[in-house]
Amino acid sequence: MEKKDNRLHIAIFPWLAYGHVKPFFELSKFLAQKGHKISFISTPKNLQRLPKHPLIDFVSFPLPHVDGLPQGTESTTELPIHKVPFLKKAYDKLVPSLTQFLKEPTDIKWIVHDFLCHWVPRAATQLGINSVYFAISAATSLAFFGPPSELLGGSRQRPENFTVVPEWVGFESDVAYKLFEIKDLHSVSADERWGTLSQWLDSKEENSVLYIAFGTELSLTQDLMHELAHGIEKSGLPFIWVIKDSPLVEGQLGSEIIPPGFETEVAGRGLVWRGWAPQLSILAHSSVGGFLTHCGWSSVIEALGFGKPLVLFAGANADLGLISRLLHGKRVGLEVPRNEETGSFTSESVSEIIRQVMMGEDGESVRANARAAKEIFGDVDINNKWLEDFNMCLGT
Repeated sequence: MEKKDNRLHIAIFPWLAYGHVKPFFELSKFLAQKGHKISFISTPKNLQRLPKHPLIDFVSFPLPHVDGLPQGTESTTELPIHKVPFLKKAYDKLVPSLTQFLKEPTDIKWIVHDFLCHWVPRAATQLGINSVYFAISAATSLAFFGPPSELLGGSRQRPENFTVVPEWVGFESDVAYKLFEIKDLHSVSADERWGTLSQWLDSKEENSVLYIAFGTELSLTQDLMHELAHGIEKSGLPFIWVIKDSPLVEGQLGSEIIPPGFETEVAGRGLVWRGWAPQLSILAHSSVGGFLTHCGWSSVIEALGFGKPLVLFAGANADLGLISRLLHGKRVGLEVPRNEETGSFTSESVSEIIRQVMMGEDGESVRANARAAKEIFGDVDINNKWLEDFNMCLGT
């Protein structure tokens, strides 16, 4: 039994994206179960999306207004990618609120922070509080970006510099951006909803359904979204396509950029699902045989945790292109071929890769590798060991 003296007050402060809030909340639940007091800090709308937990205190900070950020916006799900920098500016304006909270007589010993709030470690140190960075990105991506000297203005000044493996990676690798990716970087109740989805999945054969979800990190023109949809249709395979009501294209919501007549054409074989969907439950279902993903690391980990092979269609944001190269190289998924400079692609190439991953002979090794990856990503004991080690470090 743990000694009472080892129980700490820990603040948790994620970035304003659900793909970040969710893993930070899972970490919070683990630490709370170890007896630590948890203060989970975010904005009102982000906290409202989370289930109440008896061992976790929600601390709500209103998001300051900045010019260019639509009124009421508090997360990346509500923005097209090119407006996310305004959200980052508003996030940085939380410095006074967070600092004041840390100053209060709350006896906070640690703060766990995300990648964008560079100001947290300095503020914490000045108050005698320990800080720890929780990296939900792939280690491969962190290595690609390099040491602090590179991040603060190193040798890579042009987009083309990011299309080759950096000199500090001292081994053979093909993890680098494609030019179009880095160019863009520089520019109902849950139970009821799952019941409906579960019934539909139950009607399909084992490993026959392609699950499709792009989070909020995919930015395509309407023409390319239509091309992607036609490729999915041409594959001839059953699918569930989850479309969130977030602006993938400027001025349009995701639900408005499906080609006219698409849902009628695929009725019975394909299901277009608008809004939130229980991704873990879908991936765990036996009828799901593959995942068409934007390559967000959290989603990738969830899919490989269930041994699902990947159709890799990287969003042009953050480290998604790097993750796609990594997974393609590890042969747990196959990339949809795209023009190196423009990012364009054809519906035929989308259809071909989907069929290879899901049922083709060339994709058998990919499916086998994904099943093997389940032994690592799906191993609860391994994950718990790292969490236990982290918990021990907090008390030292």
